[in-house]
Amino acid sequence: MQVSIIGTGYVGLVSGACFADFGHHVTCVDKDGDKIDSLRTGIVPIYEPGLGDIVATNLRDGRLKFSTELPQSIRMADAVFIAVGTPSRRGDGHADRSFVYAAAREIASALTGFTVVITKSTVPVGTGDEVERIIREVNPNADFAVVSNPEFLREGAAIRDFKHPDRIVIGTEHSRAKEVMAELYRPLYLNAAPIVYTTRRAAELIKYAANALLATKITFINEIADLCEKVGADVQEVARGIGLDNRIGPKFLHPGPGFGGSCFPKDSVALIKTAHDHDISLRIVEAVVTVNETRKRAMARKVAAALGGSLSGKIIAVLGLTFKPDTDDMREAPSIALITGLQDLGATVRAFDPAGMEQAKKILPEVIYSEGPYECAEGAEALIIVTEWEQFRALDLTVLKQVMARPVIVDLRNIYSSAEIIRHGFTYASVGLGACPAETIETAPVLVPTP
Repeated sequence: MQVSIIGTGYVGLVSGACFADFGHHVTCVDKDGDKIDSLRTGIVPIYEPGLGDIVATNLRDGRLKFSTELPQSIRMADAVFIAVGTPSRRGDGHADRSFVYAAAREIASALTGFTVVITKSTVPVGTGDEVERIIREVNPNADFAVVSNPEFLREGAAIRDFKHPDRIVIGTEHSRAKEVMAELYRPLYLNAAPIVYTTRRAAELIKYAANALLATKITFINEIADLCEKVGADVQEVARGIGLDNRIGPKFLHPGPGFGGSCFPKDSVALIKTAHDHDISLRIVEAVVTVNETRKRAMARKVAAALGGSLSGKIIAVLGLTFKPDTDDMREAPSIALITGLQDLGATVRAFDPAGMEQAKKILPEVIYSEGPYECAEGAEALIIVTEWEQFRALDLTVLKQVMARPVIVDLRNIYSSAEIIRHGFTYASVGLGACPAETIETAPVLVPTP
């Protein structure tokens, strides 16, 4: 099939590359000429494992093209995906749909023959109706159908998620559109990926509701972790105990410094705003957003407590800046609030991240950026693990202790055994597992339960 994808951001580029890998002929369109020139040479502007190889292969084989010419790509297309950004609107938190509507107007002018126009961007309920209205207004004679097909890609695992999805949600009641969508995703037949057909509005809401529920699970276990620290329980044992219940499941029950990224924070707020527009109060989701923001800011105080309460004049090492491993995405990353809080408390912050430092420098210019974890830790009075990159799971603790000014590790992802850390002579603070009292930092560490 001939496929056109408007937007070469994260969703558009991954979707275009994977559809081309299925055998479809795909043209990805973007107004950014420099980005298109780079993509034509196989240079991928985002960090996503495996994406560069797929782009290069399909460019070479002629199934994937990049262009700044939208009309030409639309005229040839059986299906056109809108995959532009929908950032939070400044001032009120609503999703900004201006890019979606602008794309719809341009698409309308170029439509020839029956075409399925698909919103892949995450959009509030009713966006598809407005896209349809705009196209009919601009081109009354157009033969088309508007479909909602939300993406469920995890950064760092997007290729697998696209090719081995839990489900494919298709929001349309148009029979010809269903046939086109079924043909687009036919290569996934052997994977037995279920296609869920819904109304367009239901499909739009499914994406927001799914992200809000996952954000709720994360926030729930974070609050249980706080309780575990007070009552002397091990949050990892608690999480396993409840996660083995098939009604709950183990995923997203890993405590940490709060959720971030391009989806959960933005989509939770957008869902709340959509509810307010319809005189509904989503009190649970509202609480999730509030608790998460508070938690991010509280992590700096947790570090201060591990060092006896004062950070003034101290060097603090931070390992991991991106909101999760295997991405360079710094959007709403917990490290931002943490580092800002550390600096407000008088600390000098040194940081290392395997992929996110170039993006981080734009947001956190006062940080000293290091070339590796041991350079980052040199002379530091505490080492904080913020993002659970694989590279940080097997650090040489003997070397760390030698280079640090004070052997204190604050593990915000619980990737280490407390017994192992303490055996190497470190003071160890974690999330939901207990920590050494501040007054013991200069003497013997206190044993805490082993994960």
